[in-house]
Amino acid sequence: MPKGADGGAGGAVLRPHAEETFADELAALAAADDRPRPERWRLSPWAVATYLLGGTLPDGTVVTPKYVGPRRIVEVAVTTLATDRALLLLGVPGTAKTWVSEHLAAAVSGDSTLLVQGTAGTPEEAIRYGWNYARLLADGPGREALVPSPVMRAMACGATARIEELTRIPADVQDTLITILSEKTLPIPELGEEVQAVRGFNLIATANDRDRGVNDLSSALRRRFNTVVLPLPGTPDAEVEIVSRRVGQLGRSLDLPAVPEGLDEIRRVVTVFRELRDGVTEDGRTKVKSPSGTLSTAEAISVVTNGLALAAHFGDGVLRPGDVAAGLLGAVVRDPATDRVVWQEYLETVVRERDGWKDFYRACREVTA
Repeated sequence: MPKGADGGAGGAVLRPHAEETFADELAALAAADDRPRPERWRLSPWAVATYLLGGTLPDGTVVTPKYVGPRRIVEVAVTTLATDRALLLLGVPGTAKTWVSEHLAAAVSGDSTLLVQGTAGTPEEAIRYGWNYARLLADGPGREALVPSPVMRAMACGATARIEELTRIPADVQDTLITILSEKTLPIPELGEEVQAVRGFNLIATANDRDRGVNDLSSALRRRFNTVVLPLPGTPDAEVEIVSRRVGQLGRSLDLPAVPEGLDEIRRVVTVFRELRDGVTEDGRTKVKSPSGTLSTAEAISVVTNGLALAAHFGDGVLRPGDVAAGLLGAVVRDPATDRVVWQEYLETVVRERDGWKDFYRACREVTA
């Protein structure tokens, strides 16, 4: 089935790829883009950055922000892809590494699907190539029996490949990237051949700070990457904007109520996450204990989206404290022995005393009890 085709029982796919969801914006950027483009890039570096950060084009087309954060981070990431260095997006869980990776590939190559998902069981074949054993037994070694990896396909066509969770991949498998990234060549010793990367090829990898030491990158491999650290949102307003925008996108795909009706609850969820994450209240007056989880922006998006679904299917369609309380409890209390104590103490010392939060306090107490 081709990309963008309907899935399931004739219905639209649940989550189209970035290049499909934002096809109109990408087309408008390409039409307005008169700046130099690296070979095989769909857009210039300036247009790629505009696609990520948002803006208004001369013809009035509004490009929605895909990433809310420091502009310089996006500019460095885009510039890296225009050089011979690969890009490593590093950050704690929930800092939009995968999201940024997908949109960079969509804007640069028009294809975000050349993806290797890193796990502890990722084999070398996932990065290099495998074999169709039926063809191999029938015809012997040959190009027809070879199954190219997403990285090999990207090398051959000058596109951007992606590797998610690089530090989860075993170290010996990681190191198969060294020749690819340094020599821009992938040897096929079984055939006495090689695949040489054509201009336009590059690679984006993601890794999170919590995985440091699980399968840490060798110094030889790390030198092949330019590392860009994606931070958590710097201000409450920025995080509220990110959560509201992403929940709005998810809500439209799931036919959920509009986000503006629940902005107060979104701000409360973000406030709770930030205070527990930072170990201090917004006004700096009260120190609080932090739970074992990361309480990332991605988790806040999940809590609010679940709350909207509750409001739509079991409420009046308006996001209220009772709709987000259960999701908050699940996000905060990961370790029942310690996190529950942290959560109850936070409720009693901070939430209970906060003006205008009585209904929120009662809803959280109800699900906690």
